[in-house]
Amino acid sequence: MNRHTIIDLPNGSPGKFQHPDITAKGERRARVGLKALDTLWFNTGTLCNITCRNCYIESSPTNDRLAYLTVAEVAAFLDEIEALGLATREIGFTGGEPFMNPEFNAMLRLTLERGFEALVLTNAMQPMQRNGIRGELLDIQRDHGKRLTIRVSLDHHSRELHEEERGKGTFARALEGIDWLSANGFNITIAGRTCWGESENESRAGYRALFDSRGWQIDADHPASLVLFPEMDEKVDVPEITVDCWNILHKSPDDVMCASSRMVVKRKGDAAPTVLPCTLLPYDREFGMGTTLAEAARADGLMFDDGAVKLCHPHCAKFCVLGGASCSV
Repeated sequence: MNRHTIIDLPNGSPGKFQHPDITAKGERRARVGLKALDTLWFNTGTLCNITCRNCYIESSPTNDRLAYLTVAEVAAFLDEIEALGLATREIGFTGGEPFMNPEFNAMLRLTLERGFEALVLTNAMQPMQRNGIRGELLDIQRDHGKRLTIRVSLDHHSRELHEEERGKGTFARALEGIDWLSANGFNITIAGRTCWGESENESRAGYRALFDSRGWQIDADHPASLVLFPEMDEKVDVPEITVDCWNILHKSPDDVMCASSRMVVKRKGDAAPTVLPCTLLPYDREFGMGTTLAEAARADGLMFDDGAVKLCHPHCAKFCVLGGASCSV
C-alpha cells in the first residue's frame, strides 16, 4: 500500500505520515519553503563497491535503481542555475559511490570550473584509489583544491564498529584512502554515526585520538569537520512535525535542509533526471518536483504547495528537525 494513501482509523484520523496535510492527531502538518538554493545535490547513481548494513539508500554492487548521471545532465542544471540567477554556492555529489560513475571526475571538474564549491561524499575505498582516478583527482586538486571538500564516511573510530556496519576489511581500506587524501593536501571532513551508545563528547574524543594517530589535520570538535549523523530507520516510531512544533522546539523552518537544498536523481528507466527536495528520499515518487529547477520552484501536488515541502516522512522528523542534521553543513 502506498504510504501516502489516507487511512481511516477508528478515531477518524489518518495514521502517522499518511496524510500530506494532517498528522495522526489531526493537527496541521509543518511545511518548509525554499529560502534559497544554497546547495544542489547530484546523486551520481546507487551502485557502490560495498553493501552496508543500514544504508538509507540501499546502495550495493547490484542496486542500480538510480542510474548513473552523465556530465551533460549535470551541465544542464549548472546552466539553469546561471540562467535563473540563483545564488547557489555549493554542488554536492553523493551515491552510491560517486567514484564508480565513469563520468564523475568530469562532473567534478566542470563544477569547479564554473566557480562552485564542491562537496564529495565517498567511502575513499577502491573506486577512489584506482590509479587513473587518483591522477585525475590530483590534477583537480592542483587547479581547484581550495573549493573542493572530500567527506569520507567513517562510521566509527574503531575498526570493530565501523566493520559491523560496512564489512570486514573496510576500515583499513578507508584509512588508506584518507591517508592518501591527507598526504596530498585535500580538504577532508569525516562523517560518522551516533548509533553506538556513546555521548557526543565520547565519540568526538575517539575520533580525535584516531585523527591524531594518523596525522590528519581534521578538527574533531568542529561540527562541519566531523559530522555525526543520527540514524534513519523508518521502522522506528518518531513524532510528526506540526506547525506548532517550530515554537515548541525553538527552531525555524529555515534551518531544515529542504529550505536551502535540492537533489537531482535519475531513476532507472526514466528519460530525464528528477529534482527532489533532499538527499534522503530518492525513491519516493510522490516527492518528485519536476525535471528542472524552475519546475521544482513552483511544484504543486500531494507533497508540495508552490514549491514548499510538506514534512510527511519519518526522515523529516528524526534526521532533519529533531536530529538537527543536514547533508551539507
